Amino acid sequence: MRVVSLVPSLTEAVARSAPGTLAGATDWCTHPPGLDVVRVGGTKNPKTERIVSLAPDLVIANEEENREPDLAGLRAAGVEVLVTEIRDVPQAFRELARVLDACGVTARPRWLEEAERTWSSLPEPGVRLTAAVPIWRRPWMVLGRDTFAGDVLARLGVDHLYATHPDRYPRIALEELRASAPDVVVLPDEPYRFTADDGPEAFPGLPCALVSGRHLTWYGPSLAEAPRVLGRALRAARP
Repeated sequence: MRVVSLVPSLTEAVARSAPGTLAGATDWCTHPPGLDVVRVGGTKNPKTERIVSLAPDLVIANEEENREPDLAGLRAAGVEVLVTEIRDVPQAFRELARVLDACGVTARPRWLEEAERTWSSLPEPGVRLTAAVPIWRRPWMVLGRDTFAGDVLARLGVDHLYATHPDRYPRIALEELRASAPDVVVLPDEPYRFTADDGPEAFPGLPCALVSGRHLTWYGPSLAEAPRVLGRALRAARP
């Protein structure tokens, strides 16, 4: 089985569960560390000719991460493409199982069982917080409706303020974000790399939580530790 992955979190899942299966992955596929496969460009601009030259049995993609014209081009070249859709945690587990099955994984990986146990046994949050969750600046963009990251936060007791916005990733003026006065501003390190010196200064007087984008937005082995890692970052932001 030869697989090319166009989704970093799925790359990690396949590499951990079916070693030797991956023939190619994107430049953004950073996990597992030391992954030695052919790089095929970015998630939004994959080198389709290079992918086809690898003669994969399957390309795995995601309806949000990847662009339909690229996927259509691969199909036109005779490549089978599996496209995932992941908008919440339960759907992530279903889609992960579907991907691994398509990659020939017959036994349920231990990391997947651990992740499912972790999320199914989460205690009810004692306190619920409101949050603004920027994912980009220049212009400022935030989590909106129907997102995986939003569901992750909600299950940890954090309700982001734009969960009912018509757009999934709306552009919101900084002045409006400040005026919304959330309990916490959640600043992930991807897709925009917010850091202690780049992000919190835009929200004077508001607690800011710098969180791992891999644990907030990836659906793969990182799910097993995401509640602990994110919970620690959120607690550190509160006075």
